[in-house]
Amino acid sequence: MKVFQTICRQLQSSKTLFVETAPRVVFSTSSYLWGRKKRVNPYEQVDQEKYSDLVRSVLSFRGHARTPQSLFEEDALLYGPVSKSKAPKQEEEAVPQNWFPLFNPEKSIKPDPARDPPVPLKIPFQRNAIPSVTRVLQQTMTSEQTFYLEKWRQRMILELGEDGFAEYTSNMFLQGKQFHGALESILSPQGNLKERDESLLESGYVQSVQHVLKDISGVRALESAVKHETLQYVGLLDCVANYQGKLCVIDWKTSEKPKPFIRNTFDNPLQVVAYVGAVNHDANYSFQVQCGLIVVAYKDGSPAHPHFMDAELCSQYWAKWLLRLEEYTKKEKSQNIQKLD
Repeated sequence: MKVFQTICRQLQSSKTLFVETAPRVVFSTSSYLWGRKKRVNPYEQVDQEKYSDLVRSVLSFRGHARTPQSLFEEDALLYGPVSKSKAPKQEEEAVPQNWFPLFNPEKSIKPDPARDPPVPLKIPFQRNAIPSVTRVLQQTMTSEQTFYLEKWRQRMILELGEDGFAEYTSNMFLQGKQFHGALESILSPQGNLKERDESLLESGYVQSVQHVLKDISGVRALESAVKHETLQYVGLLDCVANYQGKLCVIDWKTSEKPKPFIRNTFDNPLQVVAYVGAVNHDANYSFQVQCGLIVVAYKDGSPAHPHFMDAELCSQYWAKWLLRLEEYTKKEKSQNIQKLD
């Protein structure tokens, strides 16, 4: 240890051994460092002494605690009172002024073999002053329905011409009539289809409804007239029979376009439910119907679309039918007054 201390003292006192720090030199190949100006903070140029009192007063201010109520009051002062908008009212569905029940409490829903007809009823249709279901629906179509119907008619006339369109509608009516005749023969126990009309059984429309016919039994009426004795309207229904065990008014329809949903059938549900109500309040029919069925058949033989209407759905359409009937009555009264004037 003493030896080490002696060496250190000798080094400190020696003048021949020393280390000199070299000056620090920085080399640069660019003039950027030399040309760049120092960024000046704009706040450094503010006269801080001039605004020191203001800053001190702001920092030292202690206001009241802010609450939701105070915030609302401040907003009211700044922007005015809040205008509370009411929620938009939903359009209420129209209700018939003169309500009449769809179902007849005096008639039983259960079948009565003693009163039910042994063969399907076929009451002939007689035209009179009482409006038919078809007429009521035609005279009370909405403006939208009228627009699209007229647009379709004009398009068909443009493609086929006046004579061609008249022939087209005549053929469609004839095909529908033959289709109904074939179904009447199939569902009638007499089977009164003539030999020359047997080819109709092989038509595309009849082939289209084969899977529906398998679920139909207990036919009560075929191509039979009905009359609502209270509401005073008449109609000619296609069929009353059991479909999958439930008694229905059945309406056969033909179409060139698929109609897989009941909304695609336009006013057909109203027509069916009008017949349901008429059957239930017609003394010629001892039974009561609670359901409806629309069967849309296709010319190419593709499977028909059956649209079943249970009692609840029938009741909904019944209210709409009553509205259309009231609208028709008002129009008729208005026209009669104009004629008298």
